[in-house]
Amino acid sequence: MPGSLTLSDDDRATLAGERGDGARFAMRILVRTAEAMGARTLLDVSSAHVDGCLYHGRAGLDFARRLIDGGAEVSVPTTLNVSSLDLLHPGLVRLKPETETEARELMDAYLTMGCRPTWTCAPYQLPERPTLGEHVAWAESNAIVFANSVLGARTGRYGDFIDICCAVTGRAPASGLHLDGERRARTVFRIGAVPGRLLEDEAAFSAIGHLVGRAARNAVPAIVGLPPSATEDQLKALGAAAASSGAVAMFHAVGVTPEAPTLEVATGGHEPAIDVSIDLPAMRAARDELSTVQVGTSVGSVSIGTPHCSTIELRRLAALVEGRRLAIPCYANTGRDVLAEIPDVAEALRAAGVTIVTDTCTYITPIIERAATPVVTNSGKWAWYAPGNLGFDVAFATLEECIGSAEAGYLVRDQETWGDG
Repeated sequence: MPGSLTLSDDDRATLAGERGDGARFAMRILVRTAEAMGARTLLDVSSAHVDGCLYHGRAGLDFARRLIDGGAEVSVPTTLNVSSLDLLHPGLVRLKPETETEARELMDAYLTMGCRPTWTCAPYQLPERPTLGEHVAWAESNAIVFANSVLGARTGRYGDFIDICCAVTGRAPASGLHLDGERRARTVFRIGAVPGRLLEDEAAFSAIGHLVGRAARNAVPAIVGLPPSATEDQLKALGAAAASSGAVAMFHAVGVTPEAPTLEVATGGHEPAIDVSIDLPAMRAARDELSTVQVGTSVGSVSIGTPHCSTIELRRLAALVEGRRLAIPCYANTGRDVLAEIPDVAEALRAAGVTIVTDTCTYITPIIERAATPVVTNSGKWAWYAPGNLGFDVAFATLEECIGSAEAGYLVRDQETWGDG
């Protein structure tokens, strides 16, 4: 209940303005948030990841300036999510001049507060990332679910404004997924007979994530039957889709993720509220639900990398496009730090006609021309959000199907992989 929050001496000193008006403002917001969440105390966080640097309107810029005017600076290492601009490729994003100006001012505002200009939705691909049990304050839905699930770090689902308040104060509400009891699985999903070839592709994990998110909503799910060899990129795709179609902030992959050696451990020995089987027909249904066009439809472009591509994914993409003539534009979204690791791959992709996008993403900013639709993507997150964000038709597919479609100019399906035939 409000008023039951216990603050430390340092918290009270910050509230009293001893660290400046900006930090006081951030702490006031954080305290009210913690009270609303029913937290009894605040806890230290070792890092933050801020989503508020993405321009949604004047209010975000005004908020950042309010902090800066009060002398606010981040007190823990803080990375920045995607922005509204691609600073490495000027002119790629098509915004009105006044919007572009304010978007850049917002980016600069967060740099003024000491944030690191990473501009990526996948901070877990950076060398410095949290470890098992480490408390952090991360925003961006896919980053949150990856941190909690794959890394075993602990973060709430922090949104714009709260993220930077945590970064400035170095504190977060001791509630939700920061607490042991909130991390146990309440729902169980069992993977049935699915071809091994399909489970080699991130799209299969996106389809599973889509189904999990729709059914689990914001509950923590446990997933039984994923291959023990599941990669970080595959788990990334699953979590991103589950956080999009639902509000999943953590999942347990039994025998794969660090807090789920067994189903009993994942559930804490409790009976799940839901116990669902996912088979091949269900995954095909998820694929079709994430698509607004049919096989054989002419397509206008391909978008890969939502969340941002890793070095492994970019190398795989480069291998697939090598020697092929792409009939339509192909975009690959990635982080600038990842891109800097593989200049040879970047050169090969560009030579093959792939447009590399950094600092932002094609599903939230106007990069792809309306004439270049429908868009084919292997991302469940992109397929979920783009129709509403951009008004585009979309086809959800495996990476090989994406590149096959880019070469053909129409949507192609591998019937053997999906078991359609």
